[in-house]
Amino acid sequence: MATKTESMENSGPSNVKLSAATAEEIYTTMRRIRAFEEQTIDLFAKGEVKGTAHSYIGEEAVAAAVSANLRDDDYMASNHRGHGHCIAKGADLNLMMAELMGRENGYCGGLGGSMHIADLSVGILGANGIVGATMPLATGAALAIKLRGGDQVVVAFFGDGASNQGTFHECCNLASIWKLPILFICENNQYALTTSYRDTTSARQISDRAVGYAMPGVTIDGNDAGEVYTVVGEAVERARRGEGPSLIECMTYRWGQHSMRANLRDPRPQEEFDAWIARDPIKLLEERMKAEKTVPGKRVKEIGDQVVRDLESAVAFGAEGAEPTVEMMLDAVYSPHADYDEPGIEAAGGREITYVEALNEAMAGEMARDERVFVMGEDVGQTGGIFSVTKGLWERFGNDRVRDTPITEVGFTGAGVGAAIAGMRPVVEIQIFDFVALTMDMLVNQAAKFRYMLGGKPTVPMVVRGPQGGGIRMAAQHSQSLEAWFTHVPGLVVMAPSTPYDAKGMLTAAIRDDNPVIFLEHKMLYMESKGVVPEADYAIPIGKGDIKRQGTDVTVVATLTMVGRALAAARVLEREGVSVEVVDPRTLRPLDEDIILNSVAKTNRLLIAHEAWKNGGFGAEVAALVVEKGFDDLDAPIVRVGGLDVPMPYNDALEREVIPSQERLTKAIRELVQNGV
Repeated sequence: MATKTESMENSGPSNVKLSAATAEEIYTTMRRIRAFEEQTIDLFAKGEVKGTAHSYIGEEAVAAAVSANLRDDDYMASNHRGHGHCIAKGADLNLMMAELMGRENGYCGGLGGSMHIADLSVGILGANGIVGATMPLATGAALAIKLRGGDQVVVAFFGDGASNQGTFHECCNLASIWKLPILFICENNQYALTTSYRDTTSARQISDRAVGYAMPGVTIDGNDAGEVYTVVGEAVERARRGEGPSLIECMTYRWGQHSMRANLRDPRPQEEFDAWIARDPIKLLEERMKAEKTVPGKRVKEIGDQVVRDLESAVAFGAEGAEPTVEMMLDAVYSPHADYDEPGIEAAGGREITYVEALNEAMAGEMARDERVFVMGEDVGQTGGIFSVTKGLWERFGNDRVRDTPITEVGFTGAGVGAAIAGMRPVVEIQIFDFVALTMDMLVNQAAKFRYMLGGKPTVPMVVRGPQGGGIRMAAQHSQSLEAWFTHVPGLVVMAPSTPYDAKGMLTAAIRDDNPVIFLEHKMLYMESKGVVPEADYAIPIGKGDIKRQGTDVTVVATLTMVGRALAAARVLEREGVSVEVVDPRTLRPLDEDIILNSVAKTNRLLIAHEAWKNGGFGAEVAALVVEKGFDDLDAPIVRVGGLDVPMPYNDALEREVIPSQERLTKAIRELVQNGV
C-alpha cells in the first residue's frame, strides 16, 4: 500500500476508475446513508428520536467503499457514529429507524438506540458507545475465523480519538502476532469531540503507528470513494490469504457537531470547514461517474428518488411500532440457563482429586466435547499456568485452542467477548484475579450488556476464570476478593465453587452456558482442597445452592474458603450442643434465594461469612434478601463476618488478622446463638 499523507482539503480525485456496477453500488449506499442521517436530524429536532445520535454526514465514502469489498459473511464492528457503517453492511433501514425511535419493532426492541445497532445475520457485530471498544470485539471475531479455518475478514471502524486508547495498541499487537484477518479502519475526521487530533496524537499520521506492529499502514483520502475502494480491496485480499491485519487511515470530515445533543462551541476554523464541505464525497463521486460515463444522470436521479421512498417507508414503519414492554426488557438480560441432573458426590465412588485437577477435568471434558471451546490467557499453554490449572491441555489440544497471550488483559478479554459473539466458547484465564480491574469495560459494558442492548437476541457464551483471595502473602494487589463488583452487574453470571466436586460440575455448566460467566476460584483451595469427584462429565445447574451440613440452631451462609471454615466451626460447636446449618450458594448471581430463606425459616438465625471486605460485600445483599423476604423468621439480628476493611497486608500475622479464621467464625456463631431470643 502506498502512503498518502498530504493535506486532503485540496487534493483531487484519484486515478482509480470504478466499474459501472461498483460505482452505482457505492453511490447508492452513500445516498442511503446521507438521507438516513438527514431524516434522523429532522426527527431529532421534532423529538421523535430522543437521547442522542451521532451523524455520519460527510464521511459516507468510507463506509460505502469499504463495505463494497466485503462479502455477506464478513464481519464489521462499528462505533457510536455507526449508522453509515450499518447501512453499508446491509442493515434494514426500517429496523434501524424504528430503533432510533425507541420502538419494539426496531433492531434492538428499543433497548439499544442509535449507538447500538447490530445485525449478526449480515455480519454487523454492533455499533458501540464506548470509544475504542470496537477493536477488541472485532479482534475476537477475527480469532474465531482463524480457529474455524475460514476465509472471512473483519473490519473494525474507529475514530482518530480511539487511536490513543490502550485497546488500539493491544489489539493491533494481538492481531499482528496471531496474523488475524482484520482491517483496522481509522476514520480520521480530525476532531475527537472538539479537540483536534493534531493536539492529542504523537504520530505524524495515525497510520504511522502500523510499523510498530509489523503491519501495512496507509493514509488515504477518505472522501474519494475510488481510492478507499481500491486500497481496502487490497487489504481485504491480503487478509483472506492469511497474511494478517492492515491499518488504513481515511482522512475525512464530519459536517455536524460531535452529536445532535452536544450543542458545544464548534472550534473548527471556517476556512477548513468550507474546504471540506466543498469536497462533499457524494458530489465527488457524481463528478467521477459523469466524467467516466459509468452511471448516467437518469440513473442517478432514479437512485435518489428510490432513496426518498425508502426513507419515507422507514419513518412510517418506525412510527407504527409499539412501545417496548417491561416484560420484554426483563427477558432480554439473560439467555435461559440449561437444567441438569446433578449426580451427587456418591457417583464418585470414593475417587478423590484436588480442586485444581477438578477444574482441569472440566475444561478438558468440554474441549473434547465441543470444538468451539478454547482457552486463552497468560502462560496457560506449555507451562499450564502458574497454578497448573491448564496443565496438559496444550499437549492434548494444541496451541490454537490453548492460546498463550501477551500481558494485555483488555485485549484478550475483549477478544474473548468478540469470539463468543462470533460463535465460539472461550474460557479466558485471568492469571491473578486482581488484574480483572483492567478488563472492567470489556466485562461490564460489553459482555454483560451485549445481549440486552440488542434486544435479547444474541448470546455471549464465555467464561472468565481465575484465582482470587488471600492467604499466601501476595499483598494488596494480588489478594483481593472482588465478587461484589460482579454480582452488582445484570447480565453477568457469578459462580464460586468451594469444593472439587462443585468446581468440576460448575465449570462444566459455565462453559456450556450462553451467558458471560465470572468464575471465581480461590488460591487456598488450589493448595488445600481435595475431595471426591465423579470421573464422568457432569454439570451442576446454575443458580442452585447446596446445604453442606444440616442444622437446626443457626444458618451460616458461606462462600469459597469460608465454607470449609464454617464446617470446621460447626464441628466444634456441635460438641457444645449447637447445631449449625452451612449453606453454600455456589452461584452468587443468580442467587438461590429459596435455599437461604428456607434454612433461615428452620433455624431462625443467620450468619454470613465471606473473605471479602464486610462493607459493601456480597453478604450485605444476602442480609437484605432475608430482611425483605424472611424477616418474620428471624429471632436475632443478622451477623456478617468479613475481611477487615483494609487492603491485604504482606506480613503473615497481619494477613491472618484480616481474613476471617475458623476461630473468629466459631466465636461469632456462638455469640449469635447465645444472644438470640
